[in-house]
Amino acid sequence: MRKTLALLALLVAAPASVALADDDCFALMADWQPRDALEQLARDNGWIMRRIKIDDGCYEIRGTDGAGREIEVKVHPATLAVLEIEYDDDDEEHDDHERPNDSERGDSERGDSGGDSERGDGGGDHG
Repeated sequence: MRKTLALLALLVAAPASVALADDDCFALMADWQPRDALEQLARDNGWIMRRIKIDDGCYEIRGTDGAGREIEVKVHPATLAVLEIEYDDDDEEHDDHERPNDSERGDSERGDSGGDSERGDGGGDHG
């Protein structure tokens, strides 16, 4: 019963996503690889899956890679070709570290030592 409902949901949702998305994975449902094959692909790549869903007609795996980074992997459902890997923690790290990296880069480009007295109001160097 559960599989029937899941298949019915996929069949209902698939045409809507195909009509709306530009980057679809177009494949007939009869050509799709089973979930077991997708799970094997994840194991072969060292991924730990938390969730599998279908987005834009593609399989989408959410989980972690071998290094423990959060990943979102887009996979073609018929060929199991990996189309895209997004590292979710990259966006967070980039946001957290953007300002310090920019200021450090600016200091090294100017040749400054990066000390606090040289950054603020000149540190009394003008007297």
